[in-house]
Amino acid sequence: MSTVLALLGFVTVITLLGGLLAWLSSSSKALRLGFVSRSGSGSGSGSGSGNNDNGQTGDGALLPSIQGDAAPGTEPITRLIDSVNAKLPQTQCAQCGYPGCRPYATAIVMQDAPINQCPPGGDALIRELADFLGKPLVALDSERGDTKLPQTAVIDESQCIGCTLCIAACPVDAIVGASRYMHTVITDHCTGCELCLPPCPVDCISMIAAEQGLDHWCRPKPS
Repeated sequence: MSTVLALLGFVTVITLLGGLLAWLSSSSKALRLGFVSRSGSGSGSGSGSGNNDNGQTGDGALLPSIQGDAAPGTEPITRLIDSVNAKLPQTQCAQCGYPGCRPYATAIVMQDAPINQCPPGGDALIRELADFLGKPLVALDSERGDTKLPQTAVIDESQCIGCTLCIAACPVDAIVGASRYMHTVITDHCTGCELCLPPCPVDCISMIAAEQGLDHWCRPKPS
């Protein structure tokens, strides 16, 4: 008799626990649905500086159509910044006044920064950005520097003292070496930003024309 009562008690406890778990599951689902509903209604209405589903900024300005430069599924502003960043030369030289290409792309989109502050990109980049963003063509800001042919840094290894100052200055980690040991440049990674030149205490770094790969080769015109 005691065994039967114990079994009945066990079954009763299991039944109660099952009902409690089902109730908790349904309550959690209802809370999640309510949160999503409130978030959706909040993002689709109201005023502010965000973007609506029609690709407009808060002030009603239309965003340019975004091509395949940016990852899908991101916010329109983030996708636009990604697209502008993809058009920049990625030298990370900071001549534009920003610490890198993506910060400059962000400033162009979010702060209406001028599109003519990138000497490595030159006039070709200005035309591309103007066409993409619907902005007027402007001349390159001469105070930022001159447009140069692709170049790369070279270290005179016989003069290098291993100070590591150029390693710290390189924005793309294209210089390898150790303290008091010879340094060298990974040519394929160097962007030609020239940021390694000022810190060098013995002036053993120089810039040379970058070798053009097959992707940039063109058949010379006949004489």
